[in-house]
Amino acid sequence: MSLLTLILAESALEVVPKELRSHPSVLSHSRRAGKAPSRLILDRSYHHAAMKRLDRSWKRGRPDIVHISLLEALGSPLNREGLLRVFVHTFDDHVISVAPETRLPRNYMRFLGLMEQLFELGRVPPSGKPLLKIERKTLERLLEDIRPSYVLALSRTGRPTTVPEAVLRLTETERPTVMIGGFPAGHFEETTLNLVDDIVSIDPETLEAWTVTSRVIYEYERAIRLPERRLKRQLKKVENKPSRD
Repeated sequence: MSLLTLILAESALEVVPKELRSHPSVLSHSRRAGKAPSRLILDRSYHHAAMKRLDRSWKRGRPDIVHISLLEALGSPLNREGLLRVFVHTFDDHVISVAPETRLPRNYMRFLGLMEQLFELGRVPPSGKPLLKIERKTLERLLEDIRPSYVLALSRTGRPTTVPEAVLRLTETERPTVMIGGFPAGHFEETTLNLVDDIVSIDPETLEAWTVTSRVIYEYERAIRLPERRLKRQLKKVENKPSRD
């Protein structure tokens, strides 16, 4: 059975860029948090005023998108069956490798703290087997490393198709990879689209990244009949359970 690779690409997750670290809104947040500006995760909720001067600001400063999308992916039956591999590629060309057994905090502030630790130390936890690991890497290099047989990107610029139709192609290949934008607005960069095999649009309106993530994973589970297999195993356990009579 094929392992599905999910990449949240061009994700709006990064530390505060150097050119913004002296801005009053960043310094104010730094004092409240008790952390140097260089350690803070860029977040439009805190740094909106500073981000007005930032290149392509409409695509940046939304770490909550990564947070919710990862919760959707890691909590899925597909991941629990060991059939999902997840990477986060960031706007500034970092790649986060996410171990399938990772249990992210549900609380957003704790998630931000975790990401700040990850960017500072390069891995979480600091010792032992890493659950999260980050390194400088382009999206092109990531694809070279994982060597997918087929890469599907979901974008409003793609050809219209249903999710089941899009997912069917993923199930027909040996090393399928699906790419979902981890940013709030705009489209994939042209350099990103040049790396994929197909681009599809699954809805006439822009959907949140976590909605797309959950729909694609669920349809993939259905296509490989994972719900039936899991329930069948559960039924066998119930039937084999010793009677108390």
